[in-house]
Amino acid sequence: MKLKLKTLLLACAAAATLGAGTQAHSQAFPEKHVTIMVGFPPGTSTDAVARIIGDQLSRRWGQPVVVDNKPGVGGSLALNSLKNAKNDGYTLALSATAPMNINPKLYGSLNYKGLEDFEPIIQTSWLPYMLVTNNGKNLKSFPEIVEYAKKNPGKLSYASIGQGTTSHLLMEIVKRDLAINIEHIPYKGSSQAQTDVIGGSVDMTFDTVVSTLPHVKSGKLNAIAVSTIKRAELAPEIRTIDEAGIRGFNYGAWLGFFAPKGTDKKVVEKIFLDLQSVLASAEVRKKLENLGSEVVVSKSREEFVEMVNTDNAKWSEVIKTLKIKIE
Repeated sequence: MKLKLKTLLLACAAAATLGAGTQAHSQAFPEKHVTIMVGFPPGTSTDAVARIIGDQLSRRWGQPVVVDNKPGVGGSLALNSLKNAKNDGYTLALSATAPMNINPKLYGSLNYKGLEDFEPIIQTSWLPYMLVTNNGKNLKSFPEIVEYAKKNPGKLSYASIGQGTTSHLLMEIVKRDLAINIEHIPYKGSSQAQTDVIGGSVDMTFDTVVSTLPHVKSGKLNAIAVSTIKRAELAPEIRTIDEAGIRGFNYGAWLGFFAPKGTDKKVVEKIFLDLQSVLASAEVRKKLENLGSEVVVSKSREEFVEMVNTDNAKWSEVIKTLKIKIE
């Protein structure tokens, strides 16, 4: 009996020590630099948001926060890497609609299936997209594009920022809904895609308001319409596609933070609360809004999960009807 009691006491002591150690770890976190992986090149919307937030986290934590760009596979390389990362909270990803909810349905080579393979933390932003055209061509409005495409099937082309990205699927939805044929030319990011539209070798592209608006303001690109049901806060004068002719058209991209599956819940909760505080800062909100990013902050991790799952169901239906598959 004494031996059993001694064993029980030792087990309780070990459990208490482990619990105290876990709590101490979460309170002390972070004790070294934290990496935020981004699946898109420097200069893109996601990269810019990550750097603004990372800078504020670094100040708050007193530790370096490094942005690690891993472009490729429609933004999915960052999540591919996160899946294999150590689940200690020191490696995070700022990801988006396409890598999480679209690409796993299109690419057979990914090592993750979706949200169930990660620890969701918080939504940070909502990014409307804008359809823009080359300034030298007589395509100044949505009806003009549709009319030209119907009269000249296959003569127009559009650039996307990659196979399976939101910019790719948005134009495919437009093509489907209006029964028009516009050639798809995929690129590996926003910069080259927009450069070629400006240069005239491609007619148009769908990209975030963040990345397209500077070229619109400089006169290099024509703003045709935005992809969300509401007009973009940064460009309220530009019509929506819903207004321009496709009723109910309402698509965009969310951004949010994720940790590797199995990361300690207390560490994840600390990161969530710290990100909430950072995103409540007037300075940060202004910087993000100046980018064209609408700041949307999850009230809880559960709310973020619900949003991602609802969005996933929406894109599942889109991909099913478009019958797109990328090997």
